[in-house]
Amino acid sequence: QHLVELDRGARLGVQFLDAQHPVLGHAILLSTGGDHCVHKLLNQNEGLDERAGILLSGAAPVKRRLHPLHPAGIPVVPPGYFAGNTFFTRLCVRCTSRSATMRGCIESSPIMTLEEIRALVEADLAAVDEVIRQRLKSAVPLVDQVAEHIIAGGGKRLRPLLVVLAGRACGHRAGHIEAAAFIEFIHTATLLHDDVVDGSSLRRGRYTANEVFGNQASVLVGDFVYSRAFQMMASLTSQPVMEIMAEATNVIAEGEVMQLMNAHDPQTSEQRYLEVIYRKTAKLFEAGGEVAAVLAGGPQPLRQALAAYGRHLGTAYQLVDDVLDYRSNPAERGKNLGDDLAEGKPTLPLIHALRRGSESQRAVIRQAIEQGGAELEPIINAIESTGGLDYTARLAQDAADHALESLKALPDTPYKRGLAALAHFAVEHTT
Repeated sequence: QHLVELDRGARLGVQFLDAQHPVLGHAILLSTGGDHCVHKLLNQNEGLDERAGILLSGAAPVKRRLHPLHPAGIPVVPPGYFAGNTFFTRLCVRCTSRSATMRGCIESSPIMTLEEIRALVEADLAAVDEVIRQRLKSAVPLVDQVAEHIIAGGGKRLRPLLVVLAGRACGHRAGHIEAAAFIEFIHTATLLHDDVVDGSSLRRGRYTANEVFGNQASVLVGDFVYSRAFQMMASLTSQPVMEIMAEATNVIAEGEVMQLMNAHDPQTSEQRYLEVIYRKTAKLFEAGGEVAAVLAGGPQPLRQALAAYGRHLGTAYQLVDDVLDYRSNPAERGKNLGDDLAEGKPTLPLIHALRRGSESQRAVIRQAIEQGGAELEPIINAIESTGGLDYTARLAQDAADHALESLKALPDTPYKRGLAALAHFAVEHTT
C-alpha cells in the first residue's frame, strides 16, 4: 500500500509477495500491474505450525470519489484490505515462516459489478419480472394501481437474483422463476407494511404507497401480495418449500414486532439488534437460498450451505445499510441521513457509540433515541469518534466472509462466482 498510491495511477508492472513485512503475522501482496483495486486477505492457517496462509477471495475497485465509509472525501481501503494494482478472484499462498520464500498460484479475472452479475441470469430475471407483473394483477382496480406503483419503484431485486443464481449453481431443474417471484412478493409485502408502521413517505427517492394511496390501501394490498405469494408456493407442490416459507414469514413477522419493541429504547443491546436483523432481513435471504437448493433436488448439506450463505449475505447487506444511514449521499440513496434515528431505531452504530462514548455523548444519543430524532451533527460526531461506523462495517465484512465460506459446497461455475460477487456487493453498495 505504501508503494502504490490509490489515486495516482501508479503502475509498478511487477508481481511480488513480501514476507518480510507481514501484517498481523501474514505476508502481504504488495503490488501487481493492472487497474486499481483493493485485495482482501484472509487467514487460512489450517492448524499448521508456524505457517502463514493467505487466501484472496475477491477484489473491489477503489473509485476516485467519496467512499461511503470515509468522511474525508478521499478513497479509503476498508479494514482487512490492502492496495494493489490489479483484479484477482483467488490468491492462494503458503509459507513456512514470516521470512520464507513465498510460492503460490494467482488466478486473475475482473470482479463483477451488479449489472454483470445480473447478466449471468438475464433471461431468468426477465422471466421473473414477467411473472411478477402477471401475478400482481387483480380484478380489483385499487390493487392494480398500488401494484403498478410498486413495480415502477424498481429496486435491486437482490432476493430474486440470489434465488436464480443459487438455482443455476445447484443444477437448475424447475420452479426457480416462481420461487424468485414469491420471495420478492414476501419482501414487497413487508415493505408495504413497514412504511405504514414507520410513517415513511419516501422509499428509493419516490413517494411510498401509503403516501400516495393511504395507510389502509397499503396494508390491505400488502395482505394481497402475501396471500398471492402463498398461492404461488402452493402451485409448486413442494412440502419442504411450504415449510421453509411458512417459517420464514412467521420469523419475519416476529422481527417486525421485536423492532417495534426496540424502538425508542436506548437499552437495546447488540445481541437484541442482531436478532432483529436476522429476523427482519437475513431470514428471507436464508429462505431464498434454501428454497433454491430444494427445488434443484440438492442434498441436506447443500440446503444448509445455501441457507447459511443467504443468512450471512442478508446480515452483511443490512449492516452496511446501517452505516449508510449516517454516511452516504441522500440523493443517490433516495433516503435522508439519520432516517432510522428519526424513527427512534437504535441501530448498531448507535449501540456501539453508547458503549464507547463519553457521558455527554451517551446522553445526547440516549435522548435522540428516546425522542426519535435530534440535531444530526453531534450524533454523527459521536458515532465517528467512537468508531461505530468502522465497527459496523467490520461486522458486515465478517458476515460477507462467512457467506463466501458457505459457497465451498458448490461446484465451480459462473453462477457460483456470481454468488461470490454478490457477497462482495453486499459490503460495497452505496445506495
